[in-house]
Amino acid sequence: MTDAYRVAIKPSAWQRSRTVGEWVNREGARRRFASKALAREWARACSGHGVHLWVQDVPDRENRPIDGYLVDGARGTDRATDGARQQSLAEQTDNPD
Repeated sequence: MTDAYRVAIKPSAWQRSRTVGEWVNREGARRRFASKALAREWARACSGHGVHLWVQDVPDRENRPIDGYLVDGARGTDRATDGARQQSLAEQTDNPD
């Protein structure tokens, strides 16, 4: 067994990051790193200008030959600019129970 950390690059990442898109065009949609820390470092290096990439572990229930996914963190609205904050379920539903 190897200590390498294998990453599948999701379309959300390569469509939003030019650096990642160019890498996928040259090398394919998978990349092997010596560690998870190095995969995260690459995600940070490829982020910027409104793009937030991050490495998400593959759930244990998925029997895949990879350890994580490189994904774009953008989902719907930009929470940093719309003033959203985390709420409890009671706050969100106006239900005190």
